[in-house]
Amino acid sequence: MSAPDETLTHVWYTRCPVPTASGLAYSLGWLTEELGSGGLQVGILQDGPRELIRHHYDHQLIGLFREGGNVPALAAYAEGAPTRLIGLTWIDELQAILVRPDSGITRPEHLKGKRVAMPVWGATRGLSFPRAMSLHGIVETLARVGLTYHDVRFVEVPAETGEAVRSDYASPDGRSWWHGIDYLARGEVDAVYVKGAAAAEDALRAGVVVGIDLDTYPDRRYRVNNGTPRPITVHERILAEYPELVVKFLAQSLRAADWAADNLDEVRAVLQRETRSGPEGVVAAYRNDFHKSLHPSLSDDRLDLLARQADFLYAHGFLERPVDVRAWASHEPLRAARETLAQSRVAAV
Repeated sequence: MSAPDETLTHVWYTRCPVPTASGLAYSLGWLTEELGSGGLQVGILQDGPRELIRHHYDHQLIGLFREGGNVPALAAYAEGAPTRLIGLTWIDELQAILVRPDSGITRPEHLKGKRVAMPVWGATRGLSFPRAMSLHGIVETLARVGLTYHDVRFVEVPAETGEAVRSDYASPDGRSWWHGIDYLARGEVDAVYVKGAAAAEDALRAGVVVGIDLDTYPDRRYRVNNGTPRPITVHERILAEYPELVVKFLAQSLRAADWAADNLDEVRAVLQRETRSGPEGVVAAYRNDFHKSLHPSLSDDRLDLLARQADFLYAHGFLERPVDVRAWASHEPLRAARETLAQSRVAAV
């Protein structure tokens, strides 16, 4: 192990408002207990100094652990961010095409010729994740019936990201990021792609409905998007200089995933806080068995799915260069974390 160039004093954790084992581990106090055991200060990036919060997107911070959307993570890596991929999770959360109740849009072929909301480009590729999400969701929906994005009419809508640093999808005035819902309710577009608990609640408030439920697609390739699969990434220097911290982080994430499998109500309570949604939104957005599949892995299947996403993003201009996800991945930390957790269980018997 190379000698550290500087003393690490802080470890930061950043995540998106979605169900993750690492988020649960933090909420349960396990990450702070483990990572801070050697005197390090552990905190949520979004609660830290203002000048650091941008690193949720560029990952140019040595002591940062990130579990979040793959669009910013892939974009940062493609632009030279020195990160390594140490895990992938797959959680099916609400992905849907919302429509007005009287639209008659209930199948992908009904979208042909319709006006579809498309968020505008952000200031950077990484900040353009709302556009990337919407485009991929629509493209995969159309592909189910042999159509392409040329068969619909895109209407650009605002993609307000505030300061582009928040860990939730709420804008400063309390609305969600899914501003296309407003356009839909007013009749200015015919369909809008959404995901997650906040979007489910916004749909209820706006009086619009799910026309096409992407979660019903049996082939997971059609559900690949910003959060599926969701990468866990670290700065390559913390992996090289402080590998024990990376193993501890993953071990506690695996432990939290085990805990979640038997504690659905508690997991939902955490999600309500993290997504800033009520129980209705959380129940609508996540299947009843979602809490049993929070374990990170770097399986060939998940790597293939992330590669599909990376290829899509590059083809549509969201990545500066192609990304080889297998070259990006580092498998040893997760293997070591599984061994560490198994040994702790034996010791506890």
